[in-house]
Amino acid sequence: MSTCTCKTTDNWEQVEAAAKLVLGEKIVALIAECRRDPHSESRLISVLHKVQAQYGYLSDTHLDAVAQLLQVPAAKVAGVAGFYHFFRLKPRGKFMINVCLGTACYVKGADRIAQKLMEELGIQWGETSKDGVFTLEASRCLGTCGLAPVVMINNDVHGDVTADQVPSILEKYIKKAKAGE
Repeated sequence: MSTCTCKTTDNWEQVEAAAKLVLGEKIVALIAECRRDPHSESRLISVLHKVQAQYGYLSDTHLDAVAQLLQVPAAKVAGVAGFYHFFRLKPRGKFMINVCLGTACYVKGADRIAQKLMEELGIQWGETSKDGVFTLEASRCLGTCGLAPVVMINNDVHGDVTADQVPSILEKYIKKAKAGE
């Protein structure tokens, strides 16, 4: 049974059961708590953060389930998710590659490194490789100017990188992905 007494549809139990399959019980319980607030729609962003934290991104199915449970129009939920840059609407790779494009890195060839990464991975900025291993993003500054140019993969900082080093750097992470690390 629902933990929220504020049902707004005749088939609330089915709506809630379907949402539990998509979002999990913890998030459904959080949304039920939010619905007790007289302005529950104001909690939409925090709910979307929780969903993204659990699943890594916000799929159309996630967005629809949130809309159903919060009783907020699906267009509004999708609009909020699409508007804010910190929400991801596509899955991210196991390894996040951030290429620093700050002045020091750019002057020392970050653009060539980025181009080589795009060629090797077959992706552009913000995309994930077909195998789901890498996502490529640009950063304005990683705060490691003395190591320029810098590429950060997850929490690993690679300094003084050249375009020629890109294949061997990627290979290291491909091996990690295959080993399940």
